[in-house]
Amino acid sequence: MSGRTDQQATTGGGRELAAGVVVLSSVVALIGIGVGALLVIASVTGHAAGPWTSPEALSPGLLGAAMLGTAPALLTIGRAGTWEEVRTLVWPLAVVLVGLFTVSLVNGGALRVVTGGPILIVMFSLGWVATLALLALGAVVCLALQYRGPAPVPRSAALTAPLPGWTKPPLALLGAGWTGVGAGLLVAPGFWGPLVPWQVNRADAQGLGVWALALGVGVLGSLAEDDLARIRPALLAVPVVSLAVAVLLAVHAGDVDWSSGATACLIGLIAGLLATGVSGQLLWTRHRAAAAVADRS
Repeated sequence: MSGRTDQQATTGGGRELAAGVVVLSSVVALIGIGVGALLVIASVTGHAAGPWTSPEALSPGLLGAAMLGTAPALLTIGRAGTWEEVRTLVWPLAVVLVGLFTVSLVNGGALRVVTGGPILIVMFSLGWVATLALLALGAVVCLALQYRGPAPVPRSAALTAPLPGWTKPPLALLGAGWTGVGAGLLVAPGFWGPLVPWQVNRADAQGLGVWALALGVGVLGSLAEDDLARIRPALLAVPVVSLAVAVLLAVHAGDVDWSSGATACLIGLIAGLLATGVSGQLLWTRHRAAAAVADRS
């Protein structure tokens, strides 16, 4: 039996993972490490080096922190055996790529390549749009090809690791919270943008909204999957993203209105991501240990 077939058996079968998805995820991860590090370092030093003009350095820094946080998980996708093991991470990735490209076009007048500035920032802005255009198209094509593949192998319920019942209400609340925030910032940035507890413009609000929506899609997708074995890449991503975002907020603590109710909600959502990732990893470790004991007995 091949290694891929063995992996499929451990997750109860599934659709074979398309090579294009693996390549796309790896490319996005490598680009995300470079671009994310640039945005974070610039933000920490007090510079708003994003692709569009921003009133403060925090917002582009948060975009970079999210990129850095998801990169390690994206690099693990190639080790998955089936599509079902990674779709809770790949669908949010598609949301980010298509969403950020759309936001960049909608706010084209705010792009550095239009407003001008230092030549390196202008070139970065131009490269941002061009790269996102290619990656967003690649995401759409890869997803289309993935679902054109052979029908999934029937799933064996006995081989799954279902989520404990007590985890589902918090996951539903967390997913709904991130989804609601993201949709609000994307669709109505004029209303929801002023509620962000630091200064943002329209492009910042919608860019942050894309990431919030992607996090919501990932959490709700994990809830729908109801299988620890199939959400492992997502479980790796969410705690790293939460810690990276928390560090940026701490660095820019002076720019944040900590007395705002929105700040309290944001802290709760970030803490929820961290708790979800840590508890999920512990539950998966416990499940594997129990399965190993059962196999030996």
